[in-house]
Amino acid sequence: GLVLDACLAVDPLSKVACETAVKDNMVMVLGEITTQARLDYETIVRTAVRNIGFDSFIDDLSSVDSKGLNCDDCEVLVRINKQSPDIAGGVHVGRDEMDVEAGDQGIMFGYASDETQSTMPLTHYLATRLGKTLTDVRKDGTLWWLRPDGKTQVTIKYRQCADGSVEPLLIHTVLISTQHAEPGKRTKGAEIRGYTGADANEVAPSMEEMNELIIQHVIISTLKGITLKNGSPALSLFDRSTCHLHINPSGKFIIGGPQGDAGLTGRKIIIDTYGGWGAHG
Repeated sequence: GLVLDACLAVDPLSKVACETAVKDNMVMVLGEITTQARLDYETIVRTAVRNIGFDSFIDDLSSVDSKGLNCDDCEVLVRINKQSPDIAGGVHVGRDEMDVEAGDQGIMFGYASDETQSTMPLTHYLATRLGKTLTDVRKDGTLWWLRPDGKTQVTIKYRQCADGSVEPLLIHTVLISTQHAEPGKRTKGAEIRGYTGADANEVAPSMEEMNELIIQHVIISTLKGITLKNGSPALSLFDRSTCHLHINPSGKFIIGGPQGDAGLTGRKIIIDTYGGWGAHG
């Protein structure tokens, strides 16, 4: 995303097909870019990694201090060349802007919905907002013991109306898996998150306390701030006694980021299911 932004800021006609692969303390950017912009890819990569919050790597899977990637000393590999002239000629060179074709095959699924102001399905919107809150409470120190890796999933029970539209009845399932510091261990808060505002030494809560704090400061807080189409807060769809809550269901999640999982397999096909509305095989 930052590479694309940097290209477009200088040259709005840039052609960018840039991929990212990460594992352990290595980040690789690869692809085809044709642009008038002169970019320092390594600086862009390190800035992105730093902003996410990955600032420590220890090559030891038993370490409780490694976040899985270090913006300052990670290896940055750049494998980028220009767009193939064969592809360029078949897609956009010499063509009217209304006659530009796709550069590759793909199956696209999606539609605008009045379920949310963003026109996305409510399931998708809630999942992304939960992810944003998870980042916010980590960075502002509210839940200082959180670490950058994490994912969310939301399932909603709907009523389908006669005209084909759907009405959300209740939030059926919420899953949040998030990387965290070692429970019960005294750790320098500032070292964990790279932000000021924490005491010099803080003890990370127990797993049970972590889970409860995530429910309060991430789930409930996020749902309070979202207004449904009917004017009610999204919290009205949430009944804690019946909602299937899965907070770090696999247990501890200390080793994370590229050290825990390269994360390439199935990444795009799942992201593109449009909040679970699109099937995949």
